[in-house]
Amino acid sequence: MNTRIQKCIELIKANDLAGVVLNPGQSLTYLSGLHFHLMERPTILIITHEGEIAVVLPELEKGKLTGEAESFQAFTYGDDPGTWHTAFEQAASALKLETGRVGVEPEQLRFLELQYLNAAFPGVDFLDGSEVFAVLRLNKDEEEVAKMRRAAMIAQEALLATLRTLRLGVTEKVVANELIIQLLRAGSNPNLPFEPIVAFGENSANPHAVPTDRALTPGDLVLFDWGASYDGYLSDITRTFTFGGVEEELQQIGDIVRRANQAGRDAGAPGLAAGTVDLAARAVIEEAGYGLYFFHRIGHGLGMSPHEAPYIYAENDQILTLGMTFTVEPGIYLPGRGGVRIEDDVVVTADGLQTLTDLPREVLPIEDFID
Repeated sequence: MNTRIQKCIELIKANDLAGVVLNPGQSLTYLSGLHFHLMERPTILIITHEGEIAVVLPELEKGKLTGEAESFQAFTYGDDPGTWHTAFEQAASALKLETGRVGVEPEQLRFLELQYLNAAFPGVDFLDGSEVFAVLRLNKDEEEVAKMRRAAMIAQEALLATLRTLRLGVTEKVVANELIIQLLRAGSNPNLPFEPIVAFGENSANPHAVPTDRALTPGDLVLFDWGASYDGYLSDITRTFTFGGVEEELQQIGDIVRRANQAGRDAGAPGLAAGTVDLAARAVIEEAGYGLYFFHRIGHGLGMSPHEAPYIYAENDQILTLGMTFTVEPGIYLPGRGGVRIEDDVVVTADGLQTLTDLPREVLPIEDFID
């Protein structure tokens, strides 16, 4: 934790900030090792440019401050909301943050916390601290990558177990529920990165389909987009299968997407722009005549959050550096007929992109996996 907090302080200084404020989420856990959840009681962690750390939290949560977190200045409050402002005011007095710019996570901090902060720190300007938080967790170390690899193996094991249960007439909802059960059995933490997408037939042409009562029928493409959580780190994978044989064009787009996935994974390397990966994969699909049917970016960063920096889109000139982790997920979606997406998780190494996922990428018959 000390190394991570020191990195945060350096980023605070580099961005001319007086400090940062975090509420429950991945960045707070990354920096402190503490696990809180968003609820009606506000919790915040404050880190100043001078290295002072304070936490405002409910009295009932104080027992979580163990290990290195025991050194944090803690300001607690009870159950009466009318007294909660006192803990914020005590933190402000102790930190002596009377003026300056303090960064917050714009996608995380709620109005609930912000109103207490504004009242307790009237001379402070709370603003978007994305420049700090986007860099803070951007490059993963070996331990973090190992956890992501384990999350990928758990997810793959769960899918294989789920495929064995598929039968004619089963619904998307039933299969999605079975996949969740298998993820937990395989060792995933309960806080999955997202609810699994299971899409049959024409529904697979919707990239963010929600499982429905649509029943599995012969001739369907079957798309799974799912992931696991292991010790705070995530996986995010997509594979597509056939059931009962599909029309020739649907099988053909499966091969095109597989080649696009390979092209994207081959294209990335340290020193190249993130957009290079998108352009390489997209070129395969466009050359095959399906450019209009691929209408999202090639990937997104992955780690403690299911979506984080770097974002892999054609125009992004952010330079890839060692330890960045992200997805490569090209797709072709034919409205009313079906779609194919093939998604892998990768990490930037000295030799290029190393793939953390290894399930077959061909669009294979589900029958090959059924007992």
